Amino acid sequence: MTQIGRGNRHGHVAPGSRYASTPTRVVHGFTLVELLVVIAIIAILIALLLPAVQAAREAARRIKCQNHLKQLSLGLIVHHEAFVHFPTNGWDPLWVGDPDRGSDHRQPGGWLYNVLPYVEQTDLHRLGAGEANVATARAFSAQRLATPLALFYCPSRRRALVHYTQYTYRNASYVRNVVKNDFAANGGDTRTYWNSMPPFTSAPNTIAATDRTGFRWPDGERENGIFYATSKVSIRMIGDGASNTYLIGEKYLRTEDYDKGLDGGNNETAFCGHAADITRWTGSGQVPLQDRSGADFSESFGSVHSVGFHMALCDGSVRLIDYSINPTVHGHLGNRRDGVAVNLGR
Repeated sequence: MTQIGRGNRHGHVAPGSRYASTPTRVVHGFTLVELLVVIAIIAILIALLLPAVQAAREAARRIKCQNHLKQLSLGLIVHHEAFVHFPTNGWDPLWVGDPDRGSDHRQPGGWLYNVLPYVEQTDLHRLGAGEANVATARAFSAQRLATPLALFYCPSRRRALVHYTQYTYRNASYVRNVVKNDFAANGGDTRTYWNSMPPFTSAPNTIAATDRTGFRWPDGERENGIFYATSKVSIRMIGDGASNTYLIGEKYLRTEDYDKGLDGGNNETAFCGHAADITRWTGSGQVPLQDRSGADFSESFGSVHSVGFHMALCDGSVRLIDYSINPTVHGHLGNRRDGVAVNLGR
């Protein structure tokens, strides 16, 4: 009797038979413990690398900030070559730049407005020039105020946006958010302001505007900085030497006020006249500081950088200054004619 089975008579399954078995492949995966160890190692590596990445990014932003300061200082020097004096610093906080009032004491706008043609912003500087209609001229002025410039900002601190202002300016239509700035001019070692009355016999922002008869402009005899109300300082007036005197630099701001516009040195616009928004001083109590919360030092230089703050000297060179600089030395660097020539070296 023939036995029917799945193999041949020797018990083997023929190759190709549907009963042939496929060799079993054993796959080994990660255990939960192994997976957790890998995740932990990756987390440790990220934790070690992140500070280095952040430091590299901050270094790049700081270099960009330094370059902005360098461009502005070179623009001021080119202005000096054109007019034989650094730009005037305008009148007071409630006046802004006017394209029809020249580059001397009659110009209400400060150094940031007056440097525009020398940093490739001639069109912005000339916006509204020659406009005889007062309302139209004021509208052009407001348009300028609402135009942010990346060159005016430190990328480590904030983006180049317009920010809130508390004020309405005398020669511009109302605008809520205006261009700001993270750089300020050297006003010397003594704070001064000029609360001017309008020196006009007719409305501002018109080519027909003229000075009042007998109007007395400030003479600047007591000023020892480079920029002050109606200033016209030339290199020859810097008795301590261009390489020993501050020109412009980074300014201190409260950290909570970067975007609010309420700090005493951040509540105006970059294009206003002489004020703490565009000018800082180096005297007693005006020591440089790193940005911090709550502390209102709106007359001091400083920055957001942990390593120090950048200052451009009157020869166009840019230096990184430590916050711990001797206050007396800092004061001498702000005073252009005190007879103490502080050499910061190279």
